[in-house]
Amino acid sequence: MRFIQNLALVAIAAVALTACGNKGTSGTTGWKYNSAEYGGFQVVDNFEQQTPPGMVMIGGGSFTMGRVDEDIFGEWNNYPRRVTISTFYMDQYEIANRDWREYTYWMSLMFGKEIADKVRPDSTVWREELAYNEPYLNYYFTHVAYDMYPVVGVTWEQASDYCVWRTDRVNELILKQNGVIDFPDFAAIAKDSTKGKNDSISKNMVFSTEKYLTVPDYNPDKEKSSITNEFGETRKSNMSDGLMTPAYRLPTEAEWEFAAYGISSQPGMENYDNRRIFPWDGTQTRNPENKSRGKIMANFSRGRGDMMGVAGDLNDNANITAPVNSFWPNDFGLYNMAGNVNEWVLDVYRSTTTDEVSEYNPFRGNIYTAPVKDSTETFKIDSLGRLVFDVPVPRDSLAQYVKYDVRNWKDGDAQSSVNKDKWKEIVDPDIATDRLYNPDTDAEGMLATHVSNTTRVYKGGSWKDRSYWLSPATRRYKEQSECANDLGFRCAMIRVGSDKGNNAKQ
Repeated sequence: MRFIQNLALVAIAAVALTACGNKGTSGTTGWKYNSAEYGGFQVVDNFEQQTPPGMVMIGGGSFTMGRVDEDIFGEWNNYPRRVTISTFYMDQYEIANRDWREYTYWMSLMFGKEIADKVRPDSTVWREELAYNEPYLNYYFTHVAYDMYPVVGVTWEQASDYCVWRTDRVNELILKQNGVIDFPDFAAIAKDSTKGKNDSISKNMVFSTEKYLTVPDYNPDKEKSSITNEFGETRKSNMSDGLMTPAYRLPTEAEWEFAAYGISSQPGMENYDNRRIFPWDGTQTRNPENKSRGKIMANFSRGRGDMMGVAGDLNDNANITAPVNSFWPNDFGLYNMAGNVNEWVLDVYRSTTTDEVSEYNPFRGNIYTAPVKDSTETFKIDSLGRLVFDVPVPRDSLAQYVKYDVRNWKDGDAQSSVNKDKWKEIVDPDIATDRLYNPDTDAEGMLATHVSNTTRVYKGGSWKDRSYWLSPATRRYKEQSECANDLGFRCAMIRVGSDKGNNAKQ
């Protein structure tokens, strides 16, 4: 009997191996992969996403998102709720002035001074009517002494553009290192740039990840793919090769809050028994460890006019911002997730978001776009060498409209849920926002607010905030085209594949 049972187990194991396929062989057809004789279908085995430069992998899981302390402002916009976050990557540090100067330099090199000036931070954010902050206006972004200080004076829109630029530069380097493409002739480009010309470059030469993957005949000058198929023919790379990374982006509000707390369970426990108020244990803002007992844990303002303590015994050693690697990292290894500068996140702000978003990877702000083609069915390329995307919003279909722009979805607009004929007339999603929040439109009698479809959430507290705002649960908002001297950002990236990496069951 035992022999029969063992024989059955062997048979089951053999079936399982056949279903998965032997190495280099299809488990459904039996045909060989990566073989010209068998058709040439190419497969990469045992792919494992590598941690991107400057980032930390944040292992996903469930946590209680939302308020952990008294809502002293009475906003009632962050009720606690249980959500699940998938594994992702986040920058260990806030984006620093040096990082942004690299960005502006590259834009100047490739596109000239006019474009570079548009991406520069707004230094006038340091000006205040009755304060002498001119040194920061003149030197904070440009002087080497502030290289590793967080960049400020950047809008949500600028931060999002930086993420696109970073994606393209990282993928361009990866393809160059793997012999897939060549760089443009930067020396010739720089020579023209010093003369105020850009004769050495065209928008088709500028590498764009989306363009490279989408445009069939994308072959900028000197960029000849060295990747070949099984028949020896050269081809472009694609995501199936596992070379290029997913896109850099701003973290969602849920991702940012999850990463800031740094909470994870003990091995074998599958639970944690306390909620943090700050990114560290306890209810105080001072370090309880013997080695650093009494030291301030973050860069913030203790009270009116107290930015850094008393001379001779400074509490946080920073009257404004501090270097991005200051203070102590949280349990995920992330620095300054409380204090220093507030940080932009991806979400559109709504006070009711906590009651409405998904339990898995919650986010408000989806806009589904598509690349635009001209009359000849050729993809349009903008002046920066990138694909042009548009939001196709049909004028006669509620279902299609919601499919493409859902920032207003379930935000409480009576017109959207009761009078569907009226909803169908809405072409611009901002009209729906006005109906809900602007008393000059349909919502007569309601108080005007600064909320719109371009109002974004920011979190974390800053060098001039009180300790209340250091809690990752707190949330504030600002128009995406505005900036401040205490507002910066860091990037995030999805992890593709297993949430646990090599530790996952195979």
